[in-house]
Amino acid sequence: MEESTSGSESKTKRRVLCEVYSRVVGYLRPIDGWNKAKQQEFLDRVTFDLNLVDFGGETEDGRELE
Repeated sequence: MEESTSGSESKTKRRVLCEVYSRVVGYLRPIDGWNKAKQQEFLDRVTFDLNLVDFGGETEDGRELE
């Protein structure tokens, strides 16, 4: 944890470690326990939002996709 003050201000800022979890085979695991190669693989992953994907066409039951 790191504390710092800036200039004449008496405000103190605290930095706290943020633990990141990833879903691995059905359960969540913290990534800080992974080796460096697996951590880099996690950082290189590309995510996307299915709500922004245009699938086009129709669904299996014949409805048009919006």
